[in-house]
Order: sequence, then structure tokens, then C-alpha cells
Amino acid sequence: MDIVAHSLYTAAAAIIVKRKSDRPFRLWWAVFFGVFPDLASFTVPAFLRIWWRVTGVTKTLLPQPGGPRLDWVFGLYNCVHSLLIFGLVFAIAWAIARRPVWELLGWLLHIVIDILTHRGWFAIQYLWPLSSVHVDGIRWETGWFLAATYAAVAAIFFLLWRTRAQPR
Repeated sequence: MDIVAHSLYTAAAAIIVKRKSDRPFRLWWAVFFGVFPDLASFTVPAFLRIWWRVTGVTKTLLPQPGGPRLDWVFGLYNCVHSLLIFGLVFAIAWAIARRPVWELLGWLLHIVIDILTHRGWFAIQYLWPLSSVHVDGIRWETGWFLAATYAAVAAIFFLLWRTRAQPR
């Protein structure tokens, strides 16, 4: 799924959690963790490609035969899209904070959505590094699916707006 949809779905889920819980919950941290796997995977390569283009190392922002390679990005991509790595980080954060850090569930939501909406090169190896098992899901950029995604997001936010807490 694209980063905008990830942030909107995570924000909606965070709003629901915040409404249902009396405990402190930082919506913007949840949204950050909801886009974290893509930021971690693609920010550095994007800046590198732009830098290489500006400095003349390459003539295009796209990968090209014989051009600079960023193979390490796929290792990082698999790492931040792994349920096992997420579980480990969640457990460590819980131990350090001495409470569950619920905002990290934005990261889990990202992984679950991507398992179902990626295929081919970007299919999520959700048990990495123990297994390369993956699901060839529907491509998120498929026209009708992209339209359905944003229609669903709009419907969710409309319902959240309609059911917002009334002043007492």
C-alpha cells in the first residue's frame, strides 16, 4: 500500500484506540510507526539517487544496468516488514517502558496490510529472517483497488466524524 494510505489507515485505527482507552496514546507516534517500514526502506535510497543525479553519477533517478546498486535495501525492506522483527522490537520496547507501547501497533498494521497488498519483488517475507514465505497479494496500485482503498478510507473517516465524542 502507498505511504499516504498507510498513514490514513493508521490514523483511523489510532483515533479508535484513543477513543476507547483511558490510557495515554500518542496518535502521531502511531502514524509515524504506521509509515516507518516504508520510510526506513526507501528514504535513504531516494536521497542517494537524487544526489547521484545532481552530482552526475547517473543520468536518471531509475536503476540502470551498470549503475550504482542498492541491493542492501531489500535486506532492510525484509527486516522492517517482518512480523518477527516487529515482535522483537515490541517486546524490547515493552521491557524498557515497562508497559506495552501501543503506538508501535501502527507498524504491525503496516505489515499486515502489506502482506495482502504486495506481490513479486515487493511481496512481504513476513517471517524473515527465518523464512522467505510470502503471499502474492493483490497489487495495491491496481486501479480499482486503489480507488477502493481511498473510498474505504473516506468512509472510515466519515464514520469517525459522525461518531465523534459529543461534548458533555
